Amino acid sequence: MKREVDFLVIGSGLAGLSFALKVAPYGKVCLVSKTTLEETNTRYAQGGIAAVFDAGDSYEKHITDTLIAGDGLCDEMAVRMVVREAPEQIRQLIDWGAQFDRAGDGTFDLAREGGHSEHRILHHKDNTGFEIQRALSDMARRHPNIETLENHFAVDVITQHHLGRLVKRYHPDIECYGAYLLDIKTNKTFAVLSRVTMMATGGTGNLYTTTTNPRIATGDGIAMVYRAKGIIDNMEFIQFHPTSLYHPSDKPSYLISEAMRGFGAVLRTVDGREFMYKYDKRGSLAPRDVVARAIDNEMKVRGDEHVYLDATATSHDALKDHFPNIYEKCLRTGVDITKDYIPVIPAAHYQCGGIRVDMHGHSSINRLYAAGETTCTGLHGANRLASNSLLEAVVYANNAAKDAIEHFKEYIIPENIPEWNTEGTAHPEEMVLITQNYKELQQIMSNYVGIVRSNLRLKRAMDRLQIIYDETETLYAKTTLSLQLCELRNIINAAYLVIKSAQARHESIGLHYTIDYQHSKFPYQL
Repeated sequence: MKREVDFLVIGSGLAGLSFALKVAPYGKVCLVSKTTLEETNTRYAQGGIAAVFDAGDSYEKHITDTLIAGDGLCDEMAVRMVVREAPEQIRQLIDWGAQFDRAGDGTFDLAREGGHSEHRILHHKDNTGFEIQRALSDMARRHPNIETLENHFAVDVITQHHLGRLVKRYHPDIECYGAYLLDIKTNKTFAVLSRVTMMATGGTGNLYTTTTNPRIATGDGIAMVYRAKGIIDNMEFIQFHPTSLYHPSDKPSYLISEAMRGFGAVLRTVDGREFMYKYDKRGSLAPRDVVARAIDNEMKVRGDEHVYLDATATSHDALKDHFPNIYEKCLRTGVDITKDYIPVIPAAHYQCGGIRVDMHGHSSINRLYAAGETTCTGLHGANRLASNSLLEAVVYANNAAKDAIEHFKEYIIPENIPEWNTEGTAHPEEMVLITQNYKELQQIMSNYVGIVRSNLRLKRAMDRLQIIYDETETLYAKTTLSLQLCELRNIINAAYLVIKSAQARHESIGLHYTIDYQHSKFPYQL
């Protein structure tokens, strides 16, 4: 069973939804989600979306802040483009129904977060991503040209390889003709052929045992494009959010927004000592990589399981008004943030590298676009500035949509794409073969490829990963497809790319900190 559409969109977060809504007036769209449209990384983004709306702010200030956070590895042209296009794209989100908090005079209630020199974060309370996801999902469900396939998993993108032709990485002639999808409920696999494919599958947070990402963040798009011989860049740069709620039974870890530190909260050791000025003159408002590394060091030196975030000096009413969901969540765990310190711990949060795309969202594979966290655009460099991610997603989705609309009618879909081949496969006899390898991979990455790394740790991680890879590929070759097996295969590919990129980076820079190389911007030797 094969189906044909004009636009195939894999992923239903901000990048995928905004692309789908913009191309839908021009052709038939198939929008794929492996759970529901609403279960995405976008939904869990608390803080907000950064843009210049205040008279005292400027594009140059936002650009400079982004470049500083990126530690010299940003693509300045990409940074300038995203920052300048930000206000227009945010107005589009508002037109689509997304609501952002406003002050009494009707202007936006702009917050400030670590690394920002001005107040420029638009937000909806402390659940901005949820609000954006709500508005766009509603529109997509109502659009007559958008067919939504929920509980469907994209297994592999289709290229000339599936027609029996040789495909090589870095060759400019690779083309994408759609993807094979697994219907999770029926366990049937079929092809959706398309003139244009958009990859918007989010990040890789579940590489680690502790992450703020939902269970679905398994690096699917990155792995698919890598297997299709697409170019993947900067995978070593994984941002750990400094402050997730320390409540070990929670999966994913609950995010305590960086906006709380912008609101005046400070970090303390378990004995109440403020410590961030020891590491950075900006104190608790330092960029995330510095703060996460400082917390990690304090925990290791002292032997503590967490540190505290102290917001008790802030107006209690203002605190509950700006962060109602955080207030309620902490209260359910026995913490009243208006009078108690919040126990926090760093958690894997954002993948700064990914599928290499140009400023039109083109990947290195023709007819295949990508946007959002699954990409490497050059905006983030070695470290993402807070609240630049939603901005990147919507700007690149817009650019990709414009380009796709202009060219999609030129593309022909080959007639001889084969059906998915299940010959020689059978149902797995023991699911533990999959689940145990998944847990082992997360332990390897958490212990050896986390906030602080070394050459020895990276080699050990790669050696252990090779065993898991071999076992999983053997299982994959003889087993019928399942969501769990496909996710395991993808997360192994993502782990390989992270370790390989980290081994090739012979310096400490941004989010990649290794004890084998001194980090000039973080004077503490760990």
